Amino acid sequence: MMKKMKVGIDTPLIIVIAILCLSLFACNNQDPKATTESAQKTSPFVPKAPSFNNDSAYFWVQKQVEFGPRVPGSKAHDNCAAFIEKTLKAYGLTVVVQSAPISTYDGKIYTLKNIIASYKPDFQKRVLLLTHWDSRPIADNDTQDENKPIDGADDGGSGVAILLEIARQLSKADLSLGIDLFFSDLEDYGQPDDSDKPKIQDSWCLGTQYWAKNPHVPGYTANYGILLDMVGAKGAIFPREGTGTHFAPDVVNKVWSIAKSIGNSSYFTDDITGSTTDDHLYVNTLAKIPCIDIVHMSPVTGSYGEHHHTHKDKLDIIDKNTLKVVGQTVLEVLYQE
Repeated sequence: MMKKMKVGIDTPLIIVIAILCLSLFACNNQDPKATTESAQKTSPFVPKAPSFNNDSAYFWVQKQVEFGPRVPGSKAHDNCAAFIEKTLKAYGLTVVVQSAPISTYDGKIYTLKNIIASYKPDFQKRVLLLTHWDSRPIADNDTQDENKPIDGADDGGSGVAILLEIARQLSKADLSLGIDLFFSDLEDYGQPDDSDKPKIQDSWCLGTQYWAKNPHVPGYTANYGILLDMVGAKGAIFPREGTGTHFAPDVVNKVWSIAKSIGNSSYFTDDITGSTTDDHLYVNTLAKIPCIDIVHMSPVTGSYGEHHHTHKDKLDIIDKNTLKVVGQTVLEVLYQE
């Protein structure tokens, strides 16, 4: 800081001029970096993404439910896999399907089908978006027909629908980054809590565990990942899920900040939940990619909603507004890159 100098009537004119010149010089030589940073802090957020079409996303949910429960080993599972693959290819993405025999907690063996679609596969900077597309083979949280499979309109169907709509948007985009859409299989074939069988470690998220150990591209990595799980129900809220907040706090901050900037703060809350076992756990620990989870979950009870793993998880619980909020937020994240 300059020391102030008193200027009076007896001060020679030459000194006055010199003081004025020094003052002007000091004002014109402020740190440009500080000025730029200050401007950036005060500059308003400018949305860049196109409008996410929630009608289209709802159609994708409906299409999946029409196949029936997408349980591994079923015809519905085969038909839905073919539909997802065909749709992604129609949008011009590079598609890889991983098939491999997988043993489940109950001693059965199924052929998993992981579907990975890549936008600009040659770009080094990449974002991974993922969701599971299989549905639960039992309704272990229900009081009726517990041993029958659920429709999985929200749990599985909603995440797939949002990623398919994003794929459609990407077919018309020209972004300066690569994006991988990963549809994982056998996520929801985990051992129920009340199982009378010996406890099996890591019985959930089998498709993602396989992919993390056998990536679709050797040496694959991404800057970060975003998992979508149960992202379409009426009344859904999305707190900061604990596992993602632990492994990837910067990604959580980025996504939640953008959600608030585009007016979605009533859905994306700042509550922090406990840690969950979901696909992103293995993306973080096995694939070593920082990954978060956008998931409908109560920060108070830790529950996923009363329809979770019940026969209430049908098409009529899906809300187009919820699909819009999540889809628009994720799309904006991509466009802000």
